[in-house]
Amino acid sequence: MLTAMVTPFTPDLKVDYDKAAELARKLVDSGSDGIVVAGTTGESPTLTKEEKVNLFRVVVEAVGKEAAVVAGTGGNATQASVELTREAEKVGVHGVMAVVPYYNKPPQDGLITHFKAIAAATSLPVILYNIPGRTGINMTPETVEKLAGVENIVAIKEASGSLDQVTDIRRRTPPSFKIYSGDDSLTLPILAVGGEGIISVASHVVGRRLKDMVEAYVAGQVAKAAEINAELFPLFKALFVTTNPIPVKLALRLTGFDVGGLRPPLVEAGEREAAIVRQALSGLGLVA
Repeated sequence: MLTAMVTPFTPDLKVDYDKAAELARKLVDSGSDGIVVAGTTGESPTLTKEEKVNLFRVVVEAVGKEAAVVAGTGGNATQASVELTREAEKVGVHGVMAVVPYYNKPPQDGLITHFKAIAAATSLPVILYNIPGRTGINMTPETVEKLAGVENIVAIKEASGSLDQVTDIRRRTPPSFKIYSGDDSLTLPILAVGGEGIISVASHVVGRRLKDMVEAYVAGQVAKAAEINAELFPLFKALFVTTNPIPVKLALRLTGFDVGGLRPPLVEAGEREAAIVRQALSGLGLVA
């Protein structure tokens, strides 16, 4: 279980590096085997390159001896992604995660060129990140199969929402190539078709319980894993009732760990969304 960590902000929306270090330690203490820094949940589109590199450094210093620190270095400009990947390696992260380029909608051959360039720029392991709902383009299983042949492209975070696609990727790639669920609510079925685990949002507030679910499944206790999945399901859905990370930042605040607001164009949850998040947390005994 890895956590896609939010980026804490001060009241004037500057990056709160002290709070980021504190949050990273909290996540590791609650079961996270790794932290993904400056990914989608970390509001990467509104972070500067300097802020990202500083976050990488701070989190490595905070938890790098206890957990894997994975830097979100992807973007929609290949050269910028290459340069950020090189900077991330210099500060000591353990791996990088690169999202499918968004908005410019490259063809599949363009995706191959993009990710091969990132992989060639580093000796670190690279995790691909497919999330067509954000990027406007789906990376096909055929493309993943080709990229899995690159020595240091070792995994994918799959958030297409399609179990058929995950199954096809598993069929086409070697067992050493890891598939991580990019959707908390699909973690258990993805494990069942050959996934490795989860790069999670919900682990910010239910990390230990989510880790129990993954470990139960791996231990062959499928009924127990299914029970935990059903227990956590309302929270999984509530944390995506509006654009991530709006709900999870609210959930952290409601459970006593305030990470500040959101940078525009993201805004705070409305009354309806906030009520759904609060109800899901209340159902798990996490807030009064």
